[in-house]
Amino acid sequence: MPRPQRCRKVCREPEYCSFAPAGVASGDAVVLTVDEYEVIRLVDLEKLTHSKVAEMMEISRTTATEIYNTAREKIADCIVNGRPLVVSGGSYALCGGGKCCGCLRGAFKNQKVKTKGNGIMRIAVTYDNGEIFQHFGHTSFFKLYDAEEGRITGEEIAAAPENGHGALAGFLKEKGVDVLICGGIGGGAQNALAQAGIRLYGGASGSADEAVKAFLSGGLSFDPNVMCSHHSHGEEHSCGSHSCGGSCH
Repeated sequence: MPRPQRCRKVCREPEYCSFAPAGVASGDAVVLTVDEYEVIRLVDLEKLTHSKVAEMMEISRTTATEIYNTAREKIADCIVNGRPLVVSGGSYALCGGGKCCGCLRGAFKNQKVKTKGNGIMRIAVTYDNGEIFQHFGHTSFFKLYDAEEGRITGEEIAAAPENGHGALAGFLKEKGVDVLICGGIGGGAQNALAQAGIRLYGGASGSADEAVKAFLSGGLSFDPNVMCSHHSHGEEHSCGSHSCGGSCH
């Protein structure tokens, strides 16, 4: 009698569950299971090793590689042969955001950021999957960078509190943040940051890492007059741009 398959732990279920080629699709849909989706997300998007993925999903290294290869074959079939892709099913269980799997929902919840040394600037960026998250008041994570003499000397991710703009500003102040780079941000949050002594560079977008590098070199595009809330920030909204020049140092 075969041994029952063990549930694979996944951090979260996919937000987008079906994809189809433009025009007329060819053939039946290909089903990518949620655990296959998770392996693809962790390896190809989060850039984790197969060994780390196996640890997080509580499976063997060999199984992680097998799942990855199967998932890549399915995706290739869809791209090459014009077949629809559906993400559904599989043998999995949600991790619940605990430290057991190291996922972003829980791994950083109680993490203490190291103390900032003298002469070091700490930069925070609203963060989501490598990008600058566009709603300050709703960010789940900040990526924190330590910089000295114009170069990044350390970085880590910290989970944001869930108690509003004032709590976010207080959280950043507690972590020793000097500068915040973000997308849209409302007036109340701007005031809270100003009271905390944190310089704001809002209206930024794109890669968080590249934004920090641009800031340190004096070339970050941002909007000094950004004023945005989640009630009005739509697809057609544009925060404009501005180059910080040498003033950010």
